[in-house]
Amino acid sequence: MKLKNETHIEGYLYEHALEKKVTGPNSKAPGTEFITGTISIATDEACLNIVPVHFTYVTAMTASGKPNATFTTLLNIVDGAYKTCMGAGKAEAVKLRVDSAIGLNEFYSDRSGKEELVSAKRNEGGFVHVVTDGLAEKETDRNIFKCDMLITNVRHVDADEDKGLPEKCIVKGAIFDFRKSLMPVEFSAVHPNAINYFEGLDASGTNPILTQVWGRQVSETVVKTITEESAFGDALVREVKSSRKDWVITGARPEPYVWDDESTMTAAEVNEAMKAREIALAAMKTRQDEYKASKGAAPAKATVPANSSFNF
Repeated sequence: MKLKNETHIEGYLYEHALEKKVTGPNSKAPGTEFITGTISIATDEACLNIVPVHFTYVTAMTASGKPNATFTTLLNIVDGAYKTCMGAGKAEAVKLRVDSAIGLNEFYSDRSGKEELVSAKRNEGGFVHVVTDGLAEKETDRNIFKCDMLITNVRHVDADEDKGLPEKCIVKGAIFDFRKSLMPVEFSAVHPNAINYFEGLDASGTNPILTQVWGRQVSETVVKTITEESAFGDALVREVKSSRKDWVITGARPEPYVWDDESTMTAAEVNEAMKAREIALAAMKTRQDEYKASKGAAPAKATVPANSSFNF
């Protein structure tokens, strides 16, 4: 079965952090011009829901030798031909449509004093088009993710009124990229029916549920009003703003796929994918240690945790 992993984002170019670079002499294609970095898209008319898309390596020509339209679009952004909301205002900002996929930004960090793996979901690569015929009328249609997911755990989280956070459940498991590489992820479900559904699956490492989910990427500002009483006069009222980012599931396949079946996905395939991930993480750790050593920093000792039965 071809596993689905796709995101669709459209809206106004809010800002960008793109760079045009040239590959070095030791690369596979020395002297190749490419673009790398991030574009951020405002998917709502108020320009409050900002969704970033990351591009690692975009060249002028595709692998098949044809001109790469995405490179041309990104180059126009880098050169300033296409304006941003932050730079020129929403009215002048270019409108974009991006068809991307969920990826992971992973690296080892020792900020806490102990080197640990940091893994964050992001929109990775894809095709970028300038929108000339208008954005989707419904803002919820401008920001969609859809993927096949192997669910291994569902955890309930109570509401936090002080922080303005709703009751939800965390749906944990793994998704897969186009190479069928395994990527551990967590999504949220906040609708009461969604919470009941996922908690009722009884998903676990020994009873994984293979299904398809879809939803929205939420990036919003939460405003908390704090009132401080005074011994006399009016109370002091102030607002504290904080940003909240989440991937919220809004729907799922009516019936899960058949698990451990040749027509969908087998336990043996997942075990192989888990082993491949351990090898890839070990290689990444080695490269990071070598880079630190080249800069004169002593690498911290860390071991890649071994995956046990579908415990991503």
